[in-house]
Amino acid sequence: MPPPPVVVQTAPVAQDQDCRGEESCDIPAGRDSGLQVTDGTVRRTGKTSLPEGGPSSITSEDLKDNSPGKTPKTTIYDKDGLNLRWYFQGGVNLVSETNLFWDFASVYAPGAKFNSDQDWVELYIKPGLGFDKTMANGNVLYGKLSGVGSKTLGRDAFDAKDQGAVTLEEGYLGFKTTNHPFDFDVSLGPRELQLGSGMLIANGGTSGFERGALKFGPRKAWKQAAIGRIYNGRRTFTGYFIEPRELKSNNGHNQLAGADFRYDSAGGDYIGFTYINVLRSNSPYIRAAPGGLGEPTIIPDGRDKTNAVNLYFRSIGYEGAFRNWFVTGDLAYEWNNRVDMSAWAGRAQLGYRFTETTWTPTLTGTVKVFSGDDPTTPKLERFDPLYYEGSPGAWASGSKSSMVFINSNLRVLEIAFAVHPSKKDALTLRYGRIDADKLASPIQFGQATRLVSTPSGFNLIAGVTKRHLSDDLFLEYNHIFGPDVFLTAGVSASFPGAGIKASFPGTAPVWTGAFVNVVVNY
Repeated sequence: MPPPPVVVQTAPVAQDQDCRGEESCDIPAGRDSGLQVTDGTVRRTGKTSLPEGGPSSITSEDLKDNSPGKTPKTTIYDKDGLNLRWYFQGGVNLVSETNLFWDFASVYAPGAKFNSDQDWVELYIKPGLGFDKTMANGNVLYGKLSGVGSKTLGRDAFDAKDQGAVTLEEGYLGFKTTNHPFDFDVSLGPRELQLGSGMLIANGGTSGFERGALKFGPRKAWKQAAIGRIYNGRRTFTGYFIEPRELKSNNGHNQLAGADFRYDSAGGDYIGFTYINVLRSNSPYIRAAPGGLGEPTIIPDGRDKTNAVNLYFRSIGYEGAFRNWFVTGDLAYEWNNRVDMSAWAGRAQLGYRFTETTWTPTLTGTVKVFSGDDPTTPKLERFDPLYYEGSPGAWASGSKSSMVFINSNLRVLEIAFAVHPSKKDALTLRYGRIDADKLASPIQFGQATRLVSTPSGFNLIAGVTKRHLSDDLFLEYNHIFGPDVFLTAGVSASFPGAGIKASFPGTAPVWTGAFVNVVVNY
């Protein structure tokens, strides 16, 4: 039986302004974020993105060195257009879980002696070196080399004990032009890449299991990446080839390629379109049993040759009746003629920020749908979430439940309420109701799952007979000690719904958990 996927938290990425014609401003996220143009010289000032288990309320603005004329503390050498700097990120995470996976192990695998109450510690470091060389004509040669060392002390939620590993993170060289009507930027080598809102392409590296740091999830870069971008004003065209850094114990040998077109407005609005083609994959798909009766069918190499398109947008109101409102939308369609696949997913999000109220509260409502395989048709309709961003504020479905249900065969309603008691403190309360899209259709199967049994004994691969799966509550606190140090703490609970209760003889318990971590980021 496959274990649940690992879905943890991350920091959202804010969109920056365009820097054409400005004396000093940040290059938008698509423009090799971390480079800054000051007095005609391009400098690398951005920091490494925060780990998935870090603070979800921290934006890219909190990670920048915004001190004009001051040499960043991480600078090693800065002369004649050559800038050399060091990077360092690290963290400690204390995690406690009770009634893991609603204690299904006590019913379905009592002989495995799986402990549904676990406490463990996660550690990681991510050191690196980067450089950029600004030439006389303004063109820039740049690169970065970094690695990740991670370790779990104790036994985590998936029964991995005292695991850890050291892996390469980023190792790329790039070249970009500046100050032209059409500029281009090309890079080759392992690096991070997120397209759109992170619905399908975001997390290129896997943590947990034999690599340790399950919840932290410090690995984000793709194992191989060739990325080319063309800029024209606020329009960005991206072409890419990527290969995820998969686990040796669960390697699907995936390779993907495609393109993305995006337009960013000066106010932070954007709209874009992504195309994805899976060039190669050994990752299997699963098809519901005819009529939902019997065992599902495993399709070997099912993901191979899958295609996907994703339309995404965000709009923020700044004046009139729409002031302080924001809306986000995503729509994706997938097809694979080789396995007769046709699947879709979508998200609609509406929010309002009370800017005139103490603590500036923000209220957000989100509806997400990920198609499931209809057991009454011969076609495969089960959505493949690929490599989505797993933050509760992004694409995780629930808090606890997101460790079990990946973004496939789900209907999700989420409500979030956030306040900022001070510039350094944030509190966010999230509620999520998770339902099955199709009954008697596979649920627990996909990203980060395996075709092997697990000590938890938890298996919903064949689906449920009642739609309501769970109700999740998650309270998160973030504190910024300074531009380089962040504290995150959270408590969460998952209340089993009718679908889970029907699969559990007797009374299914509430699954609870808590964590606290500190991250340093230079």
